[in-house]
Amino acid sequence: MRGKMQKFGLIAMGALLGVMLSLNYSAVADKKVESPLPVEELRAFAEVFGKIKSDYVEPVEDKKLINEAINGMLSGLDPHSAYLDTDAFKDLQVGTQGEFGGLGIEVGMEDGFVKVVSPIEDTPAFNAGIKSGDLIIKLDDTPVKGMTINDAVKRMRGKPNTQITLTVMRKGQNKPLIFTITRAIIKIKSVKSKLLEPGYGYVRVTQFQEHTGENLAKALEDLIKQNKEPLKGLVLDLRNDPGGLLNSAVGVAAAFLPENSLVVYTEGRTEDAKMRLTANRENYLRGPRESDYLKNLPASIKSVPLVVLINGGSASASEIVAGALQDHKRAIIIGTQSFGKGSVQTVLPLGNGTAIKLTTARYFTPNGRSIQAKGITPDIVAEEATVNGVDKDSLFNLREADLEHHLTNDQDGAVPAKAPAPKQESPTKSKGDGKGDATSAEREIVSKNDYQLNQAVNLLKGLQILKSR
Repeated sequence: MRGKMQKFGLIAMGALLGVMLSLNYSAVADKKVESPLPVEELRAFAEVFGKIKSDYVEPVEDKKLINEAINGMLSGLDPHSAYLDTDAFKDLQVGTQGEFGGLGIEVGMEDGFVKVVSPIEDTPAFNAGIKSGDLIIKLDDTPVKGMTINDAVKRMRGKPNTQITLTVMRKGQNKPLIFTITRAIIKIKSVKSKLLEPGYGYVRVTQFQEHTGENLAKALEDLIKQNKEPLKGLVLDLRNDPGGLLNSAVGVAAAFLPENSLVVYTEGRTEDAKMRLTANRENYLRGPRESDYLKNLPASIKSVPLVVLINGGSASASEIVAGALQDHKRAIIIGTQSFGKGSVQTVLPLGNGTAIKLTTARYFTPNGRSIQAKGITPDIVAEEATVNGVDKDSLFNLREADLEHHLTNDQDGAVPAKAPAPKQESPTKSKGDGKGDATSAEREIVSKNDYQLNQAVNLLKGLQILKSR
């Protein structure tokens, strides 16, 4: 019997090596491979595969073993590369269109747990009080430790009107917080706007989706109509915006920059990963037949005094926009250091309804700054606070540099320290048992108690006074 098992292991090893060699041969036909296959390592992999098939306490399907191996291979690279099974691939495609089912949380993995990058505004998670930096340790009665990110996301998603209980650890809290959240169809309105007062407009981008650029253009047109004359100042709020589609980020930046201005460029190992994206229609429209949603914007939008708000929850596409406007000296950036996700993920379909999300490049601001694990440094640092004081929870926001296996920033080899926190007597206690809804101020488009927004408006008014003189 033992001899048969060993024979099976050798057969499995031989078959797997044969498949690997075939795949490598195909890859060589398309691209030059700098190094040969690591035969010894593949032999060890095949031997482990065979041992599991022959000796594990329960029978295991080949498909499960291969899928878990792919998952481990990708998750070990960085926090953003992942294997997408058929369900996850469909969810990703639907999510970029602004409507999907679930809780509304942008998450990553850290030390085997799920960490919240940012709750998406106006979703069940946001309204329940989930915050950036929260560590999810249990989903219902199941510990998260050991789950893949895909497994955790699957458990959090489900039919609308069904409930899930999240057990969360939050820095500054002595015991876990319990959140019972009702799932819903997530319909994200990616752009919100309001005329704060005569002459001063406010636009918030919550996520970069397929239609974010055209929604922004419409919001700007509406603000000018409401004001009945060109604006004196505008606030672009990118706080807690976890990012999204690259072409949408280019479109948002292009609304405020002269044509042909460089918005972002990327560097990777393949030619496809090397791009220079400028403020031109071919870089932000989804296809050549789509009408240019920016062409009818008033010329005044290109020169209106502009302030951009960012914080530790501003990531990826948000950082592209903030970095471009900062480098071109088109806007003043106010807030706190951004998340620092300066890498590009490409979704590569595998042909069987699955795909891999693979980090293929780093992106750089027009002046050549890499944001990876560093973030955008605001021109004016303003801590997140209300008129009553600093929001202490915001001091513990998660950033890219906190994630396990994050890509390093090769420009300086060091990650800047977080801004020093104001002195506090004791951590803020959570409201209730963690099950409460968000306050009415959190649900409003703007709040009169928003310290950072008030600072932005005061700065715009100051600039207007200087301009008039």
